[in-house]
Amino acid sequence: MLLGVNVDHVATLRQARYRTMLDSPNAEPSPFDAAMDAKAGGADSITLHVRGDRRHVQEDDAFLVREECPLPLNFEMGNTLELLKIALRLKPDFVCLVPETREEVSTEGGLDVVSHAESLKPTIEALHNEGVKVSLFIDPVIEQVNASHSLKAEMIELHTGCFANAFGEERKHEVTRLQKASELGHSLGIQVNAGHGLNYDNLEELFTVSHLVELNIGHSIVARALRVGMTQAVKEMRALMSNYSG
Repeated sequence: MLLGVNVDHVATLRQARYRTMLDSPNAEPSPFDAAMDAKAGGADSITLHVRGDRRHVQEDDAFLVREECPLPLNFEMGNTLELLKIALRLKPDFVCLVPETREEVSTEGGLDVVSHAESLKPTIEALHNEGVKVSLFIDPVIEQVNASHSLKAEMIELHTGCFANAFGEERKHEVTRLQKASELGHSLGIQVNAGHGLNYDNLEELFTVSHLVELNIGHSIVARALRVGMTQAVKEMRALMSNYSG
């Protein structure tokens, strides 16, 4: 199983004092440095989310990582013309389309592909025309998986936030939902990824879900990195992931 490391919250810390990395030579910490440290720890890809309100990662960060970090780049974005134009210039390896509202602290749920299929279609086609693979960040719901397949997305990323926030029998229910969605996606020839709220404590409870190809994890790794450094934090997550049989 592959590990994509999201370095958004490294930028969150920087933004507490500096608007962009160009504001001052003192601007730190650097999402690019974090990406390179994640690579040293065994990351398979880097995820960056440039939001409409630019609350953490900036375009400059994304272009620097794309140009200088040798790992594949997964570019998360809302379905807006502004972000699409950036993605078409950036040409990341993958684009993950996510829901986005200004009020949320972090992405709070999956993209409603069923309801927004018509607005998503031209965005996906534009990205495909530039050779960019598309992932759709969705809740583990059968209808959303089928709609993603209809839009010819190469990947889905199953939202694991409900799993992470559930305990006991409720968590078992969430695992069942994830399993059914993953089985369907796999049967349709879609690469199945997962992410949101995953951490060092809950990860192994996800391992009964089959066919997962990549996990995208950010906040927990960045939080751990404050104690042990980014490279070691990624190494520790990779070690946990080695127990997944698929």
